[in-house]
Amino acid sequence: MDILRYISGWTKETPVVKTDFLIIGGGIAGLFTALKAASHGEVTVLIKKSIYESNTGLAQGGIAAAVHEEDSPFLHLEDTLEAGAGLCNIEAVDVLVREGPERVKELIDMGATFDMKDGSISLTREGAHSKPRILHAADATGEAIRSALAEKCQENPDIKIKENVFLIDILTDAGFKEVYGALVYDLNLKQNIIYLARAVVIATGGVGQLYKYTTNPGVATGDGMAAAFRAGCRLGDLEFIQFHPTVMFSRDTQRFLISEAVRGEGGVLYNCKGEAFMKKYHPLKDLAPRDIVARAILSEMMAESSEYVYLDMRSIPDVKNRFPNIYRTLKEKGIDLEKERVPVSPAAHYVMGGIVTDTMGQTGISGLYACGETACTGVHGANRLASNSLLEGIVFGHRIIDNAEEIMYRRHVKPEEIVAAINDDLVLKPAKRGIEPSEAKKALQNIMWENVGIIRNERGLKDAHRKVEELWQKLTMGDNIVEYYETVNLLTIAHIVILAALWRKESRGGHYRSDYPNRDDIKWLKHTTFTNC
Repeated sequence: MDILRYISGWTKETPVVKTDFLIIGGGIAGLFTALKAASHGEVTVLIKKSIYESNTGLAQGGIAAAVHEEDSPFLHLEDTLEAGAGLCNIEAVDVLVREGPERVKELIDMGATFDMKDGSISLTREGAHSKPRILHAADATGEAIRSALAEKCQENPDIKIKENVFLIDILTDAGFKEVYGALVYDLNLKQNIIYLARAVVIATGGVGQLYKYTTNPGVATGDGMAAAFRAGCRLGDLEFIQFHPTVMFSRDTQRFLISEAVRGEGGVLYNCKGEAFMKKYHPLKDLAPRDIVARAILSEMMAESSEYVYLDMRSIPDVKNRFPNIYRTLKEKGIDLEKERVPVSPAAHYVMGGIVTDTMGQTGISGLYACGETACTGVHGANRLASNSLLEGIVFGHRIIDNAEEIMYRRHVKPEEIVAAINDDLVLKPAKRGIEPSEAKKALQNIMWENVGIIRNERGLKDAHRKVEELWQKLTMGDNIVEYYETVNLLTIAHIVILAALWRKESRGGHYRSDYPNRDDIKWLKHTTFTNC
């Protein structure tokens, strides 16, 4: 795959907008960071589509924090390290669990509401947690948080929210030392715009659209990761993809997630023979870590030549009111969870890797930060503990703004410096004839699902690498410029995922290789990193 810095160019006629903090992404990480930054300077939030469309809004289960007197940050740390399969950054996990409760209190102060029981916050338990520590708002916690943060941001005069703006490239100096801003495409104005900023925060979420089946919305195409890679950032641990085990079976690319909290409240998995099978795979049975449950389901499906197993929620007390969103959605799809079992199978859900950052959200390029799913803080290691993702977004978003004084001392570069910095040799040139972006994206999703999914091997990974390289060489621009940019980003991240999966000759967490089925702490207790420099 060619070395390049940009997927589009610009000229001196390209409009320029200045701001202090440029935050790219409208999920929990981006909006929380924006609210924190607004007390220090002018904030601009760029959102790919609508403020109502993000992975945050789809998060059902809740947000994990040690807020109960019978729990502690240390126990939360132990559970996170255990789930992370030896690859967690202990310093980052310590930050997460110690600072998490205070950030959750701030969320509540910002208007987020959680379920209460007998005058106290109601807590549930999810897979691989030793204590009930999941704060929830029925089964629509992410939406409750997103709504509260969006309302606060829209009320704040120091925050400008721009919807339908697509990140094209991160703009840095020639030596990848300092960020200048970002080149974006405004879908409303149908033109490129340069945003100059003292600080750029990438909070663009994950890359679930790499796969044929995913819980992620259509916007999750890895744009922030790919742009950061082109700008000189390191990407790490991208072989570790989390497949959520319980997703309602359908033929759609974006499938409906059934929260892990369902199993925390007593839901049980059954195979097509009517056997509760998880006891064969792990002592925690249905509350085992996600990677184990996902592989167990896949094993049962393969043994019975079935496309799904069943999730039984009928024994959960007052299930209709505990999980109203799940109940309503399934009812609309013709399934009554109070009376029948639900067909489920795994789907791509979360990426543990991303843009490598330290515990202050710094990427190694001055003024460029990342937080949320798009970042790789090392908190999740090889496998994310359930409901740690929302917490990670607010904890490390807050820490970025701890650098606000230093950020405000940074200068805005002059527009002519930006124009002078472009090198046409480093701008991607699409094939004149070949494969349209929509066709390439669909082919890529099939390749990744078949060869770089829950179970991998060397032959499949090498075949995937060859096919992705062919798609890259044949990709044309087509008629939809944003779809072209998205496909370039997906191909970029797919290339790195495949190489990382090939390199790691062991099985650990979200990465399982049938030709190397065992975990090897002697050779592989280390991280994969890739850079464009």
